Amino acid sequence: MISASQRLWRTSPLTYVALVLAALLSIYPFYYMLVIGTRSLDSINEVPPPVTPGGAFGDNFGRVLDNDAANFLTGMMNSIIVSSVVTVSVVLTGSLAGFAFAKLRFRGSNALLLAIIVTMMIPTQMGLIPLWSMMQDLGWYDTLYAVTVPFLVSAFGVFMMRQYASQAISDELIEAGRVDGASTFRIYWSIVLPALRPAAGVLGLLTFMETWNSFIWPYAILTPENPTLQVSLSFLSYAYYTDYSQVFAATAIGTIPLVLVFLVFGRQIIGGIMEGAVKS
Repeated sequence: MISASQRLWRTSPLTYVALVLAALLSIYPFYYMLVIGTRSLDSINEVPPPVTPGGAFGDNFGRVLDNDAANFLTGMMNSIIVSSVVTVSVVLTGSLAGFAFAKLRFRGSNALLLAIIVTMMIPTQMGLIPLWSMMQDLGWYDTLYAVTVPFLVSAFGVFMMRQYASQAISDELIEAGRVDGASTFRIYWSIVLPALRPAAGVLGLLTFMETWNSFIWPYAILTPENPTLQVSLSFLSYAYYTDYSQVFAATAIGTIPLVLVFLVFGRQIIGGIMEGAVKS
């Protein structure tokens, strides 16, 4: 006999229909980007608009590479470096601080955590001018240090990992590690970090996407000769003319690292959830 809770969670045909519609609506912008990126600029104005990919992607992307003002390859490489370094740092510092706030007892921990949370309420735009002046004083203008170092630690990452660690890791597990003679860092590396893998995957994915898509700060502190990807893409559009086939071809290439990161971290998230389900 099926219980009431089991009936509640049983999937119906309407559920599958809703999921398919949601997937199509999510995929359509990317598909249309590929359609425009593989066609000439003249075909964009056709009525009805094209819905199938063409064969002009090579020509469109070739014009992107020939555009000296955009520096696409430099922007791509800079974004990969900056996003990777920031993501690894945010996951490590967030998990370390989250473990400390959740499971270690020290004076002033609540006040310090409150101060970290308060910083999340300050809009990023309010700190652009002071941060820009600081980068000038340090001699980091137009360097990757300026778009990397200020973001190596995330208040959101610390708070998120603290909340997850407080629920996912039992005090008995920490005490068992201490009884076995493990140091605090060994407990973090061998016990805490594997348990935080699902949350670390989510945090890593969100951090990489946020850093990859960042535009205002790199645009303010970097020059066109040393851009990130988003700054590079902005130079493909002109004041009175935009070649959308060229822009969409470059954007399609620029989304490949995001897709790869999503696949990597998505497997980590699912693997951590399934591991926890088996253990429970």
